[in-house]
Amino acid sequence: MQIAIHAVGRLKAGPERELADRYIDRARKAGPAIGITGVAVREIVESRAREAAARKDEEAAALVADLPLGALLIALDERGDLPTSERFAAMIGEARDRGTPSAILLIGGPDGHGPAVLSRAGHRISFGRLTWPHQLVRILAAEQVYRAVTILSGHPYHRS
Repeated sequence: MQIAIHAVGRLKAGPERELADRYIDRARKAGPAIGITGVAVREIVESRAREAAARKDEEAAALVADLPLGALLIALDERGDLPTSERFAAMIGEARDRGTPSAILLIGGPDGHGPAVLSRAGHRISFGRLTWPHQLVRILAAEQVYRAVTILSGHPYHRS
């Protein structure tokens, strides 16, 4: 199973990108032992449309373009469920065990997700009710992917 983060916006070079890349690299290295064959990031160009609804529609179309068939789609949404790290890991593990080819976390732009993403997502999750800067959401997503891999492998990184 592959795991990917598809995000609207580009994470510029600097400490935020380095930290996100560090967690992605750790997940890539630890993943094969538990059937996670790859971890990737895809950046989507932010829409320049004037209206929020048009921006969300354009970004949603780009986020869902070229998705692998049968992928588990997890939309990060401020109104989504608030799973624990263990539950998030279980989502990934259950999909892997069913033979799902990939799990993709979808991060929208500043206006959130358009209907094309929300209607296709198998799960909508939130990292809390607070508003987070895009750079931190990318880091949080990368860290939670790594944490899920460690939980599924029984590694002590995640201690309850």
